[in-house]
Amino acid sequence: MSDPLPRTILLVDTERYSDRDDVQQAFLRRMLYDVVDRTLLAAGIDQTLRLRADRGDAIMEMIDPSAPLTTLLRALLTEVPAQLRAVNRLAASSAQIRLRAVLATGYVAVDEFDGWVGTDLNHACRLLDGEPLKEALRERTDDYALCVSESVYAGIVRHHHTGIPADEFTAVTMPSKNGPLGAWLYGPLPTGGPAPEPEGDSGAGTAGAGAGTAGVATAAPAPADPAAPAPAPAPAPAPAPASQISGGQFGGVNHGISGGTFHGDIRLGGGDRR
Repeated sequence: MSDPLPRTILLVDTERYSDRDDVQQAFLRRMLYDVVDRTLLAAGIDQTLRLRADRGDAIMEMIDPSAPLTTLLRALLTEVPAQLRAVNRLAASSAQIRLRAVLATGYVAVDEFDGWVGTDLNHACRLLDGEPLKEALRERTDDYALCVSESVYAGIVRHHHTGIPADEFTAVTMPSKNGPLGAWLYGPLPTGGPAPEPEGDSGAGTAGAGAGTAGVATAAPAPADPAAPAPAPAPAPAPAPASQISGGQFGGVNHGISGGTFHGDIRLGGGDRR
């Protein structure tokens, strides 16, 4: 295996490639090669400055660090969208090509099987497969989504070089099996991200809340003032209404009627006793 050398890493992948039949896949591969080749030539990067690995629906480019990164990034921001518009305006709906791309830097070695080895390369591949980048492409009306690694952002993007709008890059976190990876997405963020964390004390409405409505603490009653006069006694309740029985009158609770003669209906408790 060769010694690891500093490289610029460019990865480009085709969306929904496996959904197409064999004829459409062959067409998409030709278009992918054509778009990438034209873009690299526009950046002044010819065959002598790069190595390519074919991944079927994707291309991996390992570029010599002597090629200016600013020039390559400007080409990725302008030339790729222009090439995609030119291709797709003439292609059938079943042959439309949409691409997502990652630009990164790092150390890569080449082994005896012409394979590429390097942690920085692995991280770049994780960014390419990251859901935020895939979702950004799904939501966009154009046919392209690009993100750059933290090293590219720190070394190039944040310095506001001509043709590289730093304020149009947003930090994102790409989940991966190697843990979360930081990156910078060009263009609007996808809307399907996680819901924002609620503000304020997360314990409100649970432990620590006072009696009363759930989530709302009720105020404790104020202590009594010993100097204040005692409250007036509550008025005695009014006597229960009397029951009228053919001229005789009874109030309160009556357990029976003894003595005397009564005529007519006897009405007690709303019911009739005839």
